[in-house]
Formats: sequence, C-alpha cells, structure tokens
Amino acid sequence: MIKSVPLKQALAQTLRLDRAVRLVWKSAPGWTLANSILVIAQGLLPLAGLYLVRQIVDAVTAGIDNPNKQAAFQQVLVWVILAAGVGVMTALVRSLGELASQAQSQLVTDAVSDLLHAQSIAVDLEYYENPVYHDTMHRAQAEAPYRPTSIVNGLVQLAQNTISLVGVVGLFLLVTPLLGLVMLLAAIPGAVVRWHFARRSFRFEQEQAEIDRKSWYYHWVMTDSGHAKELRLFNLGSIFKARYRDLRNVLREGRLALTRQRSIADFIVQALAALAIFATLGLAAYQALLGRITLGDLTAIYLGFQVGVSSLQTILHSLAGLYEDNLFLSHFYQFLELQPTLQVPADPQPVPESLREGVCFEGVSFSYPNTTHFALENVDLALAPGQVIALVGANGSGKTTLVKLLCELYQPTHGRVRIDGLDLNQFDPVEWRRRISVVFQDYVHYYLTARENIWLGNVDLQPEEQVVAEAARRSGADKVIEALPQGYDTYLGTWFGEGKELSGGEWQKIALARTFLRDAQIIVLDEPTSALDPLAEAELFRQFRQLIQGKSAILISHRFSTVQMADYIYVLDQGRILEHGTHSSLLAQNGRYAEFFRAQAIYYQDAVK
Repeated sequence: MIKSVPLKQALAQTLRLDRAVRLVWKSAPGWTLANSILVIAQGLLPLAGLYLVRQIVDAVTAGIDNPNKQAAFQQVLVWVILAAGVGVMTALVRSLGELASQAQSQLVTDAVSDLLHAQSIAVDLEYYENPVYHDTMHRAQAEAPYRPTSIVNGLVQLAQNTISLVGVVGLFLLVTPLLGLVMLLAAIPGAVVRWHFARRSFRFEQEQAEIDRKSWYYHWVMTDSGHAKELRLFNLGSIFKARYRDLRNVLREGRLALTRQRSIADFIVQALAALAIFATLGLAAYQALLGRITLGDLTAIYLGFQVGVSSLQTILHSLAGLYEDNLFLSHFYQFLELQPTLQVPADPQPVPESLREGVCFEGVSFSYPNTTHFALENVDLALAPGQVIALVGANGSGKTTLVKLLCELYQPTHGRVRIDGLDLNQFDPVEWRRRISVVFQDYVHYYLTARENIWLGNVDLQPEEQVVAEAARRSGADKVIEALPQGYDTYLGTWFGEGKELSGGEWQKIALARTFLRDAQIIVLDEPTSALDPLAEAELFRQFRQLIQGKSAILISHRFSTVQMADYIYVLDQGRILEHGTHSSLLAQNGRYAEFFRAQAIYYQDAVK
C-alpha cells in the first residue's frame, strides 16, 4: 500500500532529470528540438547585438574628429543596419520560440494526462480507499502537467545563458579579470535564496496537500449538480462556503508568508547586484577617462555586465528551478510507480466459456485495507450454473463486499473463491470480469447519449448494432428513450447542450439495459428495482427468467418481492452467513429472514385489512 514519502527521500530524487527529459522528448520530439535550437539562438543574438553597439559607439566617436562627416556617417550606418537586422532576427526568434514552447507544452501536458489516466485505471480499487493515495494523486495532477516541460526548458535556457555568459566573460578578459569576479559575487546570493525557498515551498505544499484536497471537495459539493438539491433544501451553502474559505485562508496565508519572505530576500540580493553593476560602471568610466578603454568599450562593458549578471543569475536560478521542478515532480513519479496488488498470473488459465460446476466461496474472510474489522468472515457460499441466489441482510452486512470479491476487485484476506474448481486468482482479472455483468446500487450516470450509456455495458460491440435497442427493450428503457427528443442520440443529464435529465427510475432502467447487453455468465443485480415504480418492477420480474436466459444470477435486495424469485437465499449478518435456504424453508426456520419478511409484509397485510 502507498505510503507518504519523507522529504529526505524526495530530495534524493531531485537529480533524476533524465526522466523528465525522456518524457518531454518522447511526447514532442520535433517541437523539443525546434525549441532547443531557438533558445540557443536567443543566447547568441544578444552577444552579436552587444558587439554591434560597441562598434556603433566607437564609429560615432571616431566620426566626431573626421572632417568628412558623410563618410563617417556611412560607416556608422553600416553598423546600425547590421544592429537593426540582429534586432529583427531577435524578435523573429523570440516569436518562433514562443510558438515552439507553447506547442511543446501542450503536447507534454496531454501526454502526462494520458499517463495519469492510465495509472488511475490500472491501480487497484483499494488505493481509492487510502487518503495517502488521494494526496499523492492530487499532487501529481497539480504539478505533473507542466513540470517536465519546465525542466527541459530550464536545461535549454541553461545552455542559452551559458553561451551568453561565456561571450561576456571573453569580453571582460580583454579589459580586467576583476569584472568577472564581481559579476560572480553579484549573482550567487539570488540563487541561494531561490534554492532555500524552493525547499520550503515543497515542504509546505507536501504538508498541506490534504487541506488543499478538502478545499476542492467543498468547491465540488457547492458546484456539482448532484448536491444541488440537498444544498438548497437544508441550506448548506453557507456552511460549505465558510469551510472552503477557511481552508483557502490557511493555504493563502501560508503561501503569502513564504512569498513575503522570499520577496524581502530577493530585494536585498537584487539591490546588492545593482550596486555591483554601478560600481563596475564607475571603475570602467575611470579607465575610459584615463584612455585605457574606448567609449565603445565602456558602453559594451556596462551592457555586457548587465547581460552577464542576468545570464549568471539565470543559470543559477535555472539550477535552482531544476531542483524545485524535479522536487515537485517526484510526486508524479511516486504515483506512476504504484503497483497493482492484483497481478495477472504468469500463465493464466483460460476463463471457461460457460460454467460447469459454478462458483464456490470457501471459508472466505476479508477486511478492507487499513482496517482490522472483517467485512466478511468465514463465508461459505455456492452459485450453481443457471441458478439464481439472493443475498439478504442489513446495511453493512457484507453483501456488496462479497460481489466485489467475485468480480476480483479485491482478493480474500483468507479463504478462496473457486470457479469450476479453479482458484479465481488463476485467471486474468480483466478476462474474468468480461464474464460478469453487474448493476451496483450506486450505478453511474454517464452524461453521454442514451445509446452510449447502454453500449458501455459491452464495448466490444458496435454502438449502432440492434442489440443495444434489444437490451433497452429487455430492461424497459426503450419506452423512455423513444420519448427523448433525439431518441438514442439524446444526451442524458444536463451537463451538455440539449441534454435531458431522467428520473431515478429511468436512469435505473438504462443501467439495467447496460447489464443485459453484456454477454455474461453471471449477472449481479444490487438493488435492481430500488428506483422503479411498482408496475415497472412487476414487469421486470415477470419476465426475469427470460431476461437472464438461463445464466447464473445474484440478487441483492431489501424487497422480498425480489428475493422470492431466487432459487436459494443467503442471509448475512455482520459479515457472516447467518442462515441459508429457500424462501419457504427460511420462513419455516422462523429466524432472521422470517423476521425481515414479517417486518416488511405487515404493512401490506394491514393495508389489505
């Protein structure tokens, strides 16, 4: 199970820049190459501009003493035209660089999203019941889309500014080596500040991840349509709004405190750098007065020192930025390194086309991750081919958990589940799940077309096939769909234009149609008629045997009109099988089942009287 990564371990991962480089190159090789070339060009062009400014100033200085002003101006004009060309080229390269950077960024963002989606689908269901997993996923989603691109751009900018710095240092060596030392001393404090606050920012975001998630949860509750009715009915808006605001205040104050401290530190180091620049300018001006350097040299030194300090600061900041980016990107790699606990066998057994012996739970016990309580304990249960069994029990008795084990969404803590005598874990989980069709009590409303909502039950089929309409007919959803404006092509729900919302019972018929579309050996219906009206429920179960077409079925229901249709009934209580038998035999036992039945039947009996 996923664990929180200590800061020390995260820091140890910050040198792994190669992973980000490979990710960006694989996502956008062409744009990455173009962006790299353009960024390097942006490093060379300022040096050319610096050289041309020096030549212009020296040409003007020489022309002052030249009696032939026309000839002197022509010489100056040549350098001005060349400088203008470099300026136009700089603007062109900058514009192309923005295009390449934007294209690269979007491709990498989409590629990272693909990786996040693939990993979210691949990990086991148990991860979604671990808050540390949600923190890790939240940080990965927040940071991963732009950090890899930032790392690669940082490396390229590092090369760009190194080129600029080498050129400036070469210029300074012609004047005095002292200038290089002053430039280095002026740039180092800014990088130290950046490194320091990068580490503090990472620690803060890591510690506040759960608070950030909670704030977004309250945001979702206030903006999601599924909560809108209760939010208004119980006047909950002000409560969730206040809670969201309080959490965001905590995050904002913490981040602003860091920003204030970093701004003060930045001001100090920038002020020192400015003093260094003008001290150097004073030294160069003094040398110009002594005639040791020309006015062009003086101008080039001043501009070059600014370029040099900026380049050196950018180099050191790039190194600090690489450190910060890779520090935050460690969350993304931690997320990608999660391994499913449900592994596909090295040599999986073929899933039987049809059940011969059936399903058998043998001494199955199960506890959810991070809990010590057993949701199921020592359960023995059998489902024969073509048999319909019902699971009855109070809420939390383990009925749905048993179905999750059958679907191999989890594996038993103790005991085993056998399919035709073979242990369930000998099959490929994906292939086994193709043989099961389930409508959970909390079935999903897909805000897609009615046709797609049903087709999702068996995506191996073409959505246009007649079997989609046949599945709708079997569940009773066909009449609902025929009344929609665009029939099967109508979008359900109100998320998208011209979408139509359905009632709870109508959504349940759509979910049932999805179940009937799947070519499954076992059909599981978890409270399949909870939202249906009595007539629709009666019609569904009137032709129930025909609908399941001789397949095995598991019914989970609190309605005994549903339960009575089962061949065999299991009564669960606190994770254990308390009673089992047929409807009549269980009534004769006068135990928990009979108690449940009488508690429900008395209202109908009183009504008849």
